[in-house]
Amino acid sequence: MIQKIPNYIKFIFTNVFFLFIFVVLFRGVFYLYFAQLDTNSSLASPEIQKAILLGIRFDLKLAIITFFPLAIFVLITNYRFFERVIFKRIATIYLIISYLILTLFYLFDFGYYEYLSIRIDASSLRFLDNFKISTQVLMESYPIYKGILALVILCFVIYKYTGFVYNFFSKTHQKITNKLKAVVFIVMILLCSFGIYNSITHYPLRWSEAFFSKNNTINQFALNPVLYFFDSFAFRSEGVDLQKFKTYYPVIAKHLNLPKDSINFEKKVTFHTPYKEKPNVIFVMLESTGTATLSYYGNPLNSSPKMDSIIKESLSFSKFYVHKAGTAGSVFASITGLPDIEDVKTASRNPMIIDQRIIFDQFKGYEKLYFLGGSANWANIRGVFQSNIKDLKIYEEGSFEEENRADVWGIDDYDLFKESDKELQKLHKKGKPFVAYIQTATNHMPFTVPDHKESFTPILENKIDEETLLKGGFRSLGQLNGIRYLDFNVARFLERAKEAGYYENSIFVFFGDHRGGMKKLDFLKNNEDDLGIQRHHVPFFIHAPKYVKPQEVNTYAKLVDIFPTATSLAKIDYTNYTLGRDLLDSTTTNTAAFLYITRKGEKAVGLIKDQFYYEKTNISKKASLFSLQTNNIKDIKLEKPMIAQHMDSLLSAYYHATKYLYFNNKKIATPVEDLK
Repeated sequence: MIQKIPNYIKFIFTNVFFLFIFVVLFRGVFYLYFAQLDTNSSLASPEIQKAILLGIRFDLKLAIITFFPLAIFVLITNYRFFERVIFKRIATIYLIISYLILTLFYLFDFGYYEYLSIRIDASSLRFLDNFKISTQVLMESYPIYKGILALVILCFVIYKYTGFVYNFFSKTHQKITNKLKAVVFIVMILLCSFGIYNSITHYPLRWSEAFFSKNNTINQFALNPVLYFFDSFAFRSEGVDLQKFKTYYPVIAKHLNLPKDSINFEKKVTFHTPYKEKPNVIFVMLESTGTATLSYYGNPLNSSPKMDSIIKESLSFSKFYVHKAGTAGSVFASITGLPDIEDVKTASRNPMIIDQRIIFDQFKGYEKLYFLGGSANWANIRGVFQSNIKDLKIYEEGSFEEENRADVWGIDDYDLFKESDKELQKLHKKGKPFVAYIQTATNHMPFTVPDHKESFTPILENKIDEETLLKGGFRSLGQLNGIRYLDFNVARFLERAKEAGYYENSIFVFFGDHRGGMKKLDFLKNNEDDLGIQRHHVPFFIHAPKYVKPQEVNTYAKLVDIFPTATSLAKIDYTNYTLGRDLLDSTTTNTAAFLYITRKGEKAVGLIKDQFYYEKTNISKKASLFSLQTNNIKDIKLEKPMIAQHMDSLLSAYYHATKYLYFNNKKIATPVEDLK
């Protein structure tokens, strides 16, 4: 029977089979080295088995889709496919390119997952906007030259493989009638189509089927990253829906104490007894620093002893969350007072919405400064700062007195704080108050930590084992040394401020931009990691002994609150046009944290309030409610419908208010629109 099958059909089946095996091998590599499934999630687990079967179906679908264009060509030319050299060259080139693209996809997916714990999707294209920086990160974090050599070898192997398979099936040709050719053509098309459809139900195999488990790592394992990448383009960015915004405005107005009869986000804050000597305000963004990375919040590896001590002497907020798990999104939100809820790219890269009325610009009589070790062109951050802050001075690569470039991110945090201190000293000596924003970067891949810096020395590989690293959830020794180096530099910066004389009259505002990718956080006593919101949970503490007493505040807080809170603490008059609130205002009650996340493979928004977490996907509108007072992730939406309804309204209000303000909070005043 097999002998009667035309060789060109065997050629198609053989290539699809080997493509399938090739893709499955990458799934195996992901399972062994990247998935980080629970220790209890063995291959015998029903959920793991289901994920494997689903994954194989996805992989088969990808293999067929990959070969489908060439399969059509082979079917059209049938036995003539083996008679012309040009056809062999076409097949060879096509297959080499296909295998190369698939390999690159998986390699990028491995790195992306290692960093963010999610499979590669359309939002990863934001890294192409800073192609030079992204390339440098790859060069400094991974063995790129060895990888290129491996890819060249792979291409050579595929070249030999395609030639062998082509020559093997070109030896004999079974001549068949035109009628039988038509039947073969139709059958093959149907088989390939069914393989792509990959389902016996009314609906084809879709990425959403991979999200069947309450364990998100299992869901991520089930996905095929190549298919998911292209499917995720459906996560389109939604524009302003004025009708929905008007519907939910009364909800956000009540929550933020805004006028209810007209749309007006303007909140004037004035102080009748301001400080005679204006306090300096210094915002320090702590790169890739979540609560789980700090020993103050329970990490067992004593990773941040110096910051632990500083937090104890500061006003800290234990339930503080960033909106988006990414640096560019957090910088945008902290500066503009609006969450970054752009679906594919970051809000900073959208030229239509970077023009905003912000609090940073309202520090009258202050010198305004922005410090970062690399280039402000990254993620269009320069545009966010310069277009909104008058007379801002940007200190970046090329503008420091001493520049010892450490890696792709420019000078390391030690030198960044040192150079920042030099400029702040100059202003202090001139008697000029200042507001500064310092953006750290060393606690980020490739974790370029020096062998020795004053009292700091990194932990060496022979001094710690992988089991110990796992207890702290760290993916590598470099990651642990990165947070330890940041810990050292934060304390050293405060020491410099004391030595220079501006420490006492300054308000230091420290906050994490997001938590970096970590392994299983077994030391946590909650379900935040399983819910996917722990990466948003970051430290926020204000160190200003002269102006505020040490205290730990347990009310919910969010990133857009940092400028209203710090500016009010400094008793500086300002007008707040955004969604941020002064967390120290006695009227600021009923607080909540608004998040932008990915849930079950789809972009979604979430709300944390009153020990509950509510989330809703943007496109399919699937909603869930979870209690944060338990370790499981049971959806209790049906059990507590009133709470779910209340949180849904507030969540929708935050979402649509953000979209509205993107385009209606520009520095040129816009007319107030009546609700009618």
